[in-house]
Amino acid sequence: MDSGKIVERVKAILTTPRTEWPVAAAESATVQGLYTGYIAIVAALPIIAGFIKGSLIGTNLFGITVHASIGSGIASMFLQYVLSLAIVYVVALIINALAPTFGGQKDMLQALKTVAYAWTASWIAGIAVIVPWLGWLVAIAGAIYAIYLLYLGLPHTMKCPPEKAGGYTAVSVIIAIVLSWIAGAIVVGAVGTAAMTGAATGGMHVTGSNGDSVTIDGNSALGKLAATSQRAEQAGKEVEAAQKPGDSNVEALAPDQIKTFLPDSLGNLKRSSLSAERNSAMGMQTSQASASYAADNGQHVTLEVSDTGGARGFMSLAAAMAPEEEKQTDHGYEKTYSVDGNLVHEEWDTQSKYGEYSMVVGKRFTVKANGNVDSIGQLKQAVASIDLGKLESLKDAGVKSN
Repeated sequence: MDSGKIVERVKAILTTPRTEWPVAAAESATVQGLYTGYIAIVAALPIIAGFIKGSLIGTNLFGITVHASIGSGIASMFLQYVLSLAIVYVVALIINALAPTFGGQKDMLQALKTVAYAWTASWIAGIAVIVPWLGWLVAIAGAIYAIYLLYLGLPHTMKCPPEKAGGYTAVSVIIAIVLSWIAGAIVVGAVGTAAMTGAATGGMHVTGSNGDSVTIDGNSALGKLAATSQRAEQAGKEVEAAQKPGDSNVEALAPDQIKTFLPDSLGNLKRSSLSAERNSAMGMQTSQASASYAADNGQHVTLEVSDTGGARGFMSLAAAMAPEEEKQTDHGYEKTYSVDGNLVHEEWDTQSKYGEYSMVVGKRFTVKANGNVDSIGQLKQAVASIDLGKLESLKDAGVKSN
């Protein structure tokens, strides 16, 4: 599968899964062909993004940017990549072995297709790890949508009855989660993997293996995951009806357009730099504009406006499922909440006088202010300096009909 076909498959499985799954299931393929022509390429994207974030961009912690060394980053990236490719095959083996239990037909090639194309949502959303704060929300949305894709795909690839796809999905996903945790423990050199795995699967009960029905204990870990898969199914249907995750048929705002939202000054802080860019990955466009502001008293603020463009569907799902929470520390706080339907995140450290205030606008754009100032109020004012109403009015800009 060439790059053009990979992009088309990614677009189709994310935007029109109900019609794409029968096509994918009917295609002739080989295990080697699936790995070299699709899995090895798409699975590498979030791992590369993680390396860029951890070793090149760094993580900002209250004004201090922490970078992993290039050497350790490369080693971790390589190990993660090898393990991720192995996990895909192991999960496919398990899905294949479980097929008769859920009234399906065993077929290893179809099982590998199932994992490869369902996990596409998680792999593509994983690229967002580069984006501060919102990256994990988008990654969670991708994982949830991957569950939904798995639920839709099993009846086509493994020939299971549609009414049994929910239980089949739940069992497959919890096994995949356990394997991913084990892989993560290996990557970071953690110990106690067996205990962690036991905790994850403790209380899991699956009864009735006559091929006609499978009953899951609602209080077990598996039962809770089954409920999650049902919620994912509903969320997926709602997003399909509204706007599709990974909708790559969206042109992000041009650099010259998005940078006009950034003001010349923020009170007594004068703008010292301004930049804007538009990027594309797997056919999905995003754009971002960033400006730095500083005052003679040492205060400084960075203000950013981002257009998630082709990933706006994932952003919509992430915003809808993000929890409202608040954490207090001895010298600050961090909280996430909604205001007028917009997701807001803020954090403040009273010792360093460093904070961040971010908002999702129109379930597509993000506006973020961070820096060293007197209070979080100044960061809120910085975000308010953006014409948020005008920005929201552009939420459907660049959307192209299929």
